[in-house]
Amino acid sequence: MSPSTLLEERTAARPNPRQEEAAKAKGVAFGRGRALTFGRGLAGILALALAWEYAPRLELVNPYFFPPLHVVLQEWWAMAQSGELWRNVRSSLVRSGAGFGLAIAIAIPLGAAIAWYRPVREFLTPTLEVFRNTAALAILPVFTLILGIGETSKIAIVLYACFFPILLATIAGVATVDPQLLRSAKVLGMSPVTTFRKVVFPAAIPTIFTGIRISGAVSILVLIAAEYVGANAGLGFLISYSNANFLIPKMYAAILTTSALGLAVNYGLVWLERRFSRWRTA
Repeated sequence: MSPSTLLEERTAARPNPRQEEAAKAKGVAFGRGRALTFGRGLAGILALALAWEYAPRLELVNPYFFPPLHVVLQEWWAMAQSGELWRNVRSSLVRSGAGFGLAIAIAIPLGAAIAWYRPVREFLTPTLEVFRNTAALAILPVFTLILGIGETSKIAIVLYACFFPILLATIAGVATVDPQLLRSAKVLGMSPVTTFRKVVFPAAIPTIFTGIRISGAVSILVLIAAEYVGANAGLGFLISYSNANFLIPKMYAAILTTSALGLAVNYGLVWLERRFSRWRTA
């Protein structure tokens, strides 16, 4: 080992023994807390599953219209083996993914540009709030009339529903960046472009992801409703078709798949947010 390396090793800042013990205790407590939270959540899901299974068996609800959970799972497995389930899931994912992806690609740059210039932000924000509070399903007939009942109208309604939450979250995130960060960037001589890229946008990421997570859930919910009209594939079509033909277990299997898909999208976005925001806890 070279002298310089030895010197660096001897003089490196280290926690004292008491601090190390406290850090270990904190880590153990954090691990136990996460395990306890996971256990309670799992217990809640098991309780719901048991209620679903035994309420129809005990005839607390009509078993024909609300079959036991094992019947629904058997139907789900049969649909998965035949490929019917995955065909409809794929159709829904393509539509929602296209609309959601377009919303992100358009709303984030546009929202950042609007927020960067205060007069533009103050001029457009009230109008954008009006559109954000206009339910997408309320204007679904408009999209159907203009774009038809094909794929274009379904992707467009998802794009509309996802666009405004992401846009307004981006505007809020960029507009409320800590002024001290901006002053520090100015003192360091950063150009406006560099300031935005290295200071403003990273600081706004948590707020932007709030809008993205809201839109992720919306992209599934709105699409399911849109697939009730003029679709021949997709989870919404499967739910509507099963209901109309009294294929009750199949209907619940499709609903269960929709719920699982929504959970997967939400947790996936939470994971991405933590990765992009890792610098805040570094």
